[in-house]
Amino acid sequence: MGGLRSATVWILIFLLFITLFWHFQRQTTRTVEYTFKQLAELVKDPKTRPRVSDVHIKDRRIEGKFVGDKVGGDRKGEETRFFVPFQAEQLEYYTRSLDELGLEYENDPSSIVFQNLIFSFLLPIVLFIGLWIVIMRQIQSGGNKAMSFGKARAKLVDASQPRVTFEDVAGIDEAKGELCEVVEFLKDPQKFSRLGGKIPKGVLLVGPPGTGKTLLAKAIAGEANVPFFSISGSDFVEMFVGVGASRVRDLFETGKKHKPCLIFIDEIDAVGRQRFAGIGGGHDEREQTLNQLLVEMDGFNANEGVILIAATNRPDVLDPALRRPGRFDREIVVDYPDVVGREKIVLIYLRKVRVGKDVDVKVLARGTPGFSGADLANLVNEAALIAARENKEGICMSDLEKAKDRVMMGPERRSLVLTEEDKRMIACHEAGHALCAKHLEHADPVHKVSVIPRGRSLGATFALPERDRRVRSRQYL
Repeated sequence: MGGLRSATVWILIFLLFITLFWHFQRQTTRTVEYTFKQLAELVKDPKTRPRVSDVHIKDRRIEGKFVGDKVGGDRKGEETRFFVPFQAEQLEYYTRSLDELGLEYENDPSSIVFQNLIFSFLLPIVLFIGLWIVIMRQIQSGGNKAMSFGKARAKLVDASQPRVTFEDVAGIDEAKGELCEVVEFLKDPQKFSRLGGKIPKGVLLVGPPGTGKTLLAKAIAGEANVPFFSISGSDFVEMFVGVGASRVRDLFETGKKHKPCLIFIDEIDAVGRQRFAGIGGGHDEREQTLNQLLVEMDGFNANEGVILIAATNRPDVLDPALRRPGRFDREIVVDYPDVVGREKIVLIYLRKVRVGKDVDVKVLARGTPGFSGADLANLVNEAALIAARENKEGICMSDLEKAKDRVMMGPERRSLVLTEEDKRMIACHEAGHALCAKHLEHADPVHKVSVIPRGRSLGATFALPERDRRVRSRQYL
C-alpha cells in the first residue's frame, strides 16, 4: 500500500512537471498577428521564405513559425509564432492563395488538435483530481497527517514492548507506595469503593529533574494492565487558535472510550502555568487550553475511570485551580535519593552490565551525594564505556571512580598544556582546600585531591559527607 501511494505521488509530480513545461514553453514564445499580405511578402522574398515553417490552418486562422531579425522587431534568431485570422467563408480563398505561393501547410491537423486538447484541458483536470484524492486520503488517515490539528498526540503504550515495573524503580519508596495504591485500585476497585472511597482523579508528581517521575509513570503503565496514554504538555498548544482545547477534548474522549485507563502528561507546566490578566498575545491560546483541561478534570461531565497523572519540576508556576483537590487529589514529591536509595538504584543499573569483584556499591553510593537517579544511570553507563574502551572484561571500581569524576567535573582536558609553574600553583591551591577541610571541625572529610584539568576547572578537592545532610548548621556552612 505504501509503495502504491509513493508511486502515485511521483506520477502526479511528473504530470505536473510536464504541464508546467508545456505552458511555460508556449508563454515564452512570442505570438504576433500578421495580415495575409505580410505573410505573402515573407514567402515571396527569397531571404525570408526559408524562415517560415510549421504552417497549418485550423480554427479559422493560419498559424506558423518565423525565425528572423526584421519582422515585428524580432531579435536575431528569435522564434516568433504568427497567425493570420480569417472568416469561415474565406477558407477556400486562402487555401488557394497558399497553393499559388507554393507554401507547404497542413489543413487542421488532428495531431495538433489532440495535443492541445490533452495539455490544455485534460491533463490539468487529471492532475487536479489526482491531487484531490491524495489530500483526501491524507485527511481520512488521521493521526499526524494533514488537517488533523485538533487530534490529541497521545501515544498508547504497546503491551508487546519490554515493560518497566516497580522492581525497576528504587530510591523513592514513598512515591512508589502511593502509586502502587492507584494501580491496586484499578485492579480491584471494590476493595476501596465498598467503604465509600473514591479513586483519585489526578496524581501530580513533583520533583527535581532526573529523580524518576517519568520512570514512575512507565512503571505504572507496566503494572496496571489498563490502557496507558502518554503525552507531553508541549504537544497541546500550537500556533493555530483553538487547537490546544480541541486536543484536550480529544484526549479525554479517547480516554473515556478505553476506561478504566491512565493518562500521563509529562511537563504539565508547559500548559498549566498560572493565568494572569494579560492583553492578547500567545498566552490566550495556552489559557484556553488550560481552561479546557480544568473542565475535563472536574467539570459537570464526570470522567469516572480516567486517572490523570502529571509530572513537573516547576510546581510553583502551576495554576492554583489545577492543583486543588478534585483535580489533582494527590501531590507526590519525588526527591533526590538518600544513600540507601542510591545504593539500590546503582544495584539496579549494575544488573544490566558486567561487573568486577572489587566494586563496592556502598562506597559508590556514599561518594555520590546529591546524585539523582538519572545521574547514577549516566555514571554506570560512562563506566561501561570506559571499561570497553580499555578492553576490559567487566567494570571495576576504578572505572566507576573515573566515571564519577567525568559526570561531576566533565571530561579530562588532555590537550591543555600547563607549565610546571602553573601545575605548582594549582597543586598549592588544592592543597590549601584540603588543609582547610582537615583542620575545620565541621567540614566533611577529604576524599580526593586532583590536579587534572576537567571541564572549566584546573583542579578539584572532593570532600564527601559521612551522611546525607538535610539540615545544615551555620558552623557547617
